[in-house]
Amino acid sequence: MLMAGIVAAAALAALVTAAYISPEASAAVVGVLILIAAIGWPYVLGVPARKSQSAVIALSALAASATAYVAPDGSALAWLPVALALGLGAVFLIQLIRGTGQSHRLESTLGASAGLFMIALGAGWIAAEGLAVNEGSSGVTLVTGISVLMAIATAMLPWPDRIVGPLGVVLAALAGPLAALIFTDVEGLAAGIIGAVCGAVVMAARRLLITRDAPLNVAAILSVGVAPILALGSLVYFLDRLLLS
Repeated sequence: MLMAGIVAAAALAALVTAAYISPEASAAVVGVLILIAAIGWPYVLGVPARKSQSAVIALSALAASATAYVAPDGSALAWLPVALALGLGAVFLIQLIRGTGQSHRLESTLGASAGLFMIALGAGWIAAEGLAVNEGSSGVTLVTGISVLMAIATAMLPWPDRIVGPLGVVLAALAGPLAALIFTDVEGLAAGIIGAVCGAVVMAARRLLITRDAPLNVAAILSVGVAPILALGSLVYFLDRLLLS
């Protein structure tokens, strides 16, 4: 859990830093994180056909990110469902090609589909930079990053899940308005809602990770740390549009 938390914090820091540099930097960072998460995801699942599944996840997520980068404002994620649909079709096709009687077909299909969905949602980080609330300052991204970082730090505590889960959500919700008050002019209520929702996602990822019995190799640790951060992207984008645009 400790190493995955460090990886998640590093991925988050890279996204927030890139947001202050340029949209191109954000797109590049998201692309690198997608590759890291896609390569390691089959190792998280412990299933065969790893190269083909990694390729499908990476290509679909990169396609979603590319369309988010070039799409006009207001429709940045319009092609995300298309990329997801094509990726899911490819996941099923891989299992058909493997043939009947092969091991872990159901686990591969469900696990790869879930990974594809999580990783492709990273396109939202690119889309969020095109919103008016982030134009020039990327203040919402900073506030969101601080909230998520608080949730990650809480998730690394070696306490029971019944304590860490609610605590992480509450601290993330409180960190958002505080960061907004100190660093930006983002509305406190909106920052609190965004922080609470992001904190809940991080706590859910923690719960999934601690229930695993099998150890993870380096590729899997990198993937399991990066994937939840990518998954927050589209969630942050839609919350920004709903609450602040």
